[in-house]
Amino acid sequence: MIVHLIDGTYELFRHFYGLRRFTNGEDPPFGAVIGVLNTVLQLIETGEKFCGVATDHVIESFRNDLWPGYKTGDGIEPALAAQFHPLEDALAAMGVAVWPMVDLEADDALASAARISAENEGVERVCIWTPDKDLAQCVRGERVVQVDRRGNKIRNANGVREKFGVEPALIPDYLALVGDSADGYPGIPGIGAVSAARLLNKHGAIEQFPADVLGERLELALLFKRLATLRTDAPLFYNVEELRWRGPTERFASMAERLGDARILARSEKAAASAM
Repeated sequence: MIVHLIDGTYELFRHFYGLRRFTNGEDPPFGAVIGVLNTVLQLIETGEKFCGVATDHVIESFRNDLWPGYKTGDGIEPALAAQFHPLEDALAAMGVAVWPMVDLEADDALASAARISAENEGVERVCIWTPDKDLAQCVRGERVVQVDRRGNKIRNANGVREKFGVEPALIPDYLALVGDSADGYPGIPGIGAVSAARLLNKHGAIEQFPADVLGERLELALLFKRLATLRTDAPLFYNVEELRWRGPTERFASMAERLGDARILARSEKAAASAM
């Protein structure tokens, strides 16, 4: 079996701004929600029944207490922010496993779900659907891979090495050194992508660097590494069978009506019938 783990927050952003190209800047109240549901349903219609979606129920997490500049919900457009919770409700009504994260982030949920899934012997491959470079640290050979929809690429361990110049396990160290503007931490001044990869390939993890490499900047680098390291201990599920899609719930009909899209109900019912 193949398990598909989807970054719901990324997909919501992608559909929200993608839809604007066709609506002259007017935002349908559930336009992005419908887009994400269609994306998940397209996967299910190809016969992939094991899937889960992680979302940021709130944007802030424990990392905001560690670094004052870490990303927050400030600046998110109200029309987009208003669709986060309806998305979670709609996914659950459609019968899809959904993990709304509060203290942790959606990325932590994806990392945790990848670990749990990969530990199941019946799982052939785990696909993490997100272009977020943080998730590259979860890649394991060909067994756990990252699917980048933007570039239409499946990134295995070799792909991570080609893109970043380091092993997947060293991605938190790499990001600590070069920074991550999307997450709001700057990295270590004077260290770019090439020099970061060179240092990590020579010395290993930041904790193994000779004292003179970072000097007084070591403590800051370790803080950034903590920000970049995804948690894998969220107790999201215990058995991969919990991720099997068995069709929409009874309340999905009313949810589809609320969303104003009857077609998605018909499609989900047809997909459920074909799976029997």
